Amino acid sequence: MKVLTAAEMRDVDQRTMDLGIPSLVLMENAGMRVVELLEQKFAPLREQRVVVFCGKGNNGGDGLVIARQLATRFAPRSLHVVLASDAPEHIRMFEACGLQASNEITQQMRAATLVIDALLGTGLKGSVQGRMQQLIGEINHGFPHARVVAVDLPSGMDSDSGAALGDFVRADYTVTFTAPKVCHALEPNCDCCGQLVVGEIGTPARLMDGVKLELLERRSFAHLLTPRPRTGHKGTFGHALIVAGSRGKAGAAAMSGMAALRAGAGLVTVATPDDALDAVAAQCVEYMTASTASLDLILSGKTVLAIGPGIGTSREAERMVERVMQECAQPVIVDADALNILSRIGIGSARGPRILTPHPGEMARLIGVAVTDRLAAARGLATGHGVIVVLKGQRTLIAFPDGRVAINPTGSPAMATGGSGDILTGILAGFVAQFPGDLENAVCAAVYLHGLAGELGAAALGEKSLIATDLLRYLPEAMR
Repeated sequence: MKVLTAAEMRDVDQRTMDLGIPSLVLMENAGMRVVELLEQKFAPLREQRVVVFCGKGNNGGDGLVIARQLATRFAPRSLHVVLASDAPEHIRMFEACGLQASNEITQQMRAATLVIDALLGTGLKGSVQGRMQQLIGEINHGFPHARVVAVDLPSGMDSDSGAALGDFVRADYTVTFTAPKVCHALEPNCDCCGQLVVGEIGTPARLMDGVKLELLERRSFAHLLTPRPRTGHKGTFGHALIVAGSRGKAGAAAMSGMAALRAGAGLVTVATPDDALDAVAAQCVEYMTASTASLDLILSGKTVLAIGPGIGTSREAERMVERVMQECAQPVIVDADALNILSRIGIGSARGPRILTPHPGEMARLIGVAVTDRLAAARGLATGHGVIVVLKGQRTLIAFPDGRVAINPTGSPAMATGGSGDILTGILAGFVAQFPGDLENAVCAAVYLHGLAGELGAAALGEKSLIATDLLRYLPEAMR
């Protein structure tokens, strides 16, 4: 699902109108999408007490369409429209139906059960002031019995940012049009929109073909989860090599190896130093083990390589990472200690695809500065070095070398526990092993399903009790 900036949305709207679809039709359709949500969530609408707040722009016009349709189709118990400024352009149709608007909030309105926020849309620049700020405060605090539905985006929110710049409406539901905006998709603003609904208003999907930001959906990689061919065997589904672990950190290697198996790799070999081999082998009987001392031998015949969890940052580990990055033609997933090594020696050139999976601290070390704009940082690293970047965190970002970025909507704070990243490394290796020819979708599937397993595990065990290996228990359910 494409994610649009305010400028891209204006461009798409203009091109839609240039194709012959009038703005009045788009606005009427937008109002209908909101009313459909209201009918679905708050029926019977005739029992509701509704207050609609309207600004002066297109967002206010949408609000007047909503109020008119509510009045003429459902006749709520009460319906009031509060105008934030001079009458919007579309008030004539509203008044033609015998309806009136007010410039003030009356005591009678305080009993509202539904508040519709149509004050400000995507055109806002900077934080709100004056009357708009006052009305946003009223919506948030002045209607104790009401649920709040925002039109397009909560008023006061910056459409192009995940960060809060000032006062904005706290919505229970947000109905946006054509596509999500950046604020709907990135943290922390995504958590302030309530349930997000995307309504189609007549814009042809092809007008968004050039947009490079998207919200990841299961349907984009669903073909990777279809039943396997009956003729398949372990060699059909790839051989993942996990280079991980060291003395005292056998768990990192074991978790990555088990995750690659659970994700579906046909074969998994976990390579670790000699002094950790027995500990790694003891934790799982299904994967094979090998010594990193025989790296030449074990690199041969593998579909994908993952390197980094628990390997340390010694000179020996550095030489191993440097060699793998320069020489391996297979896809290489780079995580944890291997990323910290790259921050010292540089990413350099590579013979094959490279997938870097930093958390924010590792990302800061890779790029040499603190990460203040996650989207820009991930995109810049991916395009600058020709790699895929999986920038972990709430709303993990997957950035591709051509500048496209996918935002992952799954995940839970329950996953903030040691080993979750090692599990992701293994899941990535498992999916890439099976689908090396569909690398981008394999990466997206792994990230999405890792987060979904966390959500399912948190629902069953609680946010505080989930541990990393629990993700393996819930991954099969996530993949169904």
